[in-house]
Order: sequence, then C-alpha cells, then structure tokens
Amino acid sequence: MIEVILLERIERLGNMGQTVKVRPGFARNFLLPKKKALRATKANLELFEKQRAELEARNAKARAAAEALMKEVEGLKLVVIRQASEMGQLFGSVTSRDVVEAAVEAGHKLERSQIHIDMPIKTLGLFDVKVKLHPEVTTKVVVNVARSPEEAVVQAQKGAALIKAKAEKAEVEAAFGAPVEGAAEAVTEEKPKKAAKKAKKADDTEEKAEEETEKKAEKKADKAEKKADKEEAPKAKKPAAKKAKKD
Repeated sequence: MIEVILLERIERLGNMGQTVKVRPGFARNFLLPKKKALRATKANLELFEKQRAELEARNAKARAAAEALMKEVEGLKLVVIRQASEMGQLFGSVTSRDVVEAAVEAGHKLERSQIHIDMPIKTLGLFDVKVKLHPEVTTKVVVNVARSPEEAVVQAQKGAALIKAKAEKAEVEAAFGAPVEGAAEAVTEEKPKKAAKKAKKADDTEEKAEEETEKKAEKKADKAEKKADKEEAPKAKKPAAKKAKKD
C-alpha cells in the first residue's frame, strides 16, 4: 500500500486534501496519471497546502456548473432503438456511447466518461443510468430501450418492457387507435404498416435473388456437363476408327 493526497473527491475513498492508502496498481494506473492524486511526499504535501485555496476554488466552480447541468438532465428520459428477439433479448447491448448519442438527440451534451452503467443493458425496457457530472454531483437518467419509437412510447406509458410480439401489437393498437398525448409527432398507425410492407418487400427480393442464384448454378452445371460429354465423344470414336483401319 502507498499513501497519496487526493486532489478531488473519490467515491469510497475520500475527499479533496485527504491522505489515504491505496494499492500501488490503483495509484499508478488511475489516480496519478489522471491527476486525481499526488504521492504523499513531504514536498507534495507542502505544494498541496500552497495550492489548496486555488484547487478548492476551481473545484467549487466546477461543482456549481455540474449542479446547473444536473437540473437540466435529472430524470431525463432517453430513447435508444435496438433490434431484439420476441422475448426482448437485444442483439448486442446498450453502451455509454448510445446513451450519449441519445442525450445529444434530446438536446443535452454529455460525455461518455460521465455515464456509468452498473449492469450491462441487454434487454428491452426502462433502465436507470447513473450520470456523474462531477465527483460530488451525481444524478440519473431513464434509458428507454425499444425496438421502435412506437414501442418506446408504449413502454414509457406502461413503465415496463413489451416482451412478446402479440402483447406488443395489442398495446400499440390500443395506444394509437386514438390520439395519444405527447405522441402525435412520434408515432402514427401508418408506420408499422409501412415497416411491414418494407420487410415483406425485402423478403421477396431476397427470395428472388436466391432463385436467380440457383438458376445460374444449374445452368453452369448443365454447361459443364455438356462440355464433359463433348470431350468424351472424340475419345470414344478414336478406338473405333483404328479398329476399322485394321480390318
């Protein structure tokens, strides 16, 4: 264990100005290179005391800015659209980058380093995600992971994920059979129909491409077989011609 002087508050470790003992690896790989701490030497202790007032003033300014931003993003509801199975399992997972991009779309600038996802998000649903704006300022946003904007609206209303396809269809039809408050711009009944038509068209195109590929393969095989037959025919005639000459 080695002693370091904290230059800012570190969760579960201490506050600015405290001298704490940490593992050498944690100090070398995180605290020291990130300038979050200094080695607790006599010279560094004296240096910190000289700069304490400046460091505290800088920290107070950063904290005030973070608190102002917290008022804007606290409880913010972000929508992330992802492909998933009928049982709600995502094909992948939601990352801090996805949360940042959703925040930017909502008009709020966040950094990836500020997003802390405690447990991997690998299913549809609503998730509380911690946002650390400053060592002393933390808030949460709600990440709504859905397969479509329509589904996201229904999930927000229900407060839970739509797991099965039948349940999803029933909820969407019930929700958008009549105008939904706050969803006029986001969703209409035509969108699911268009998506279904588009998916059917894609399937038809894929089937047609497969049929054409199979036909080409068959033609190529027939051509190769005919070529092989032509090459075999002269070979069969030559022995017969030689036999005729001998006679």
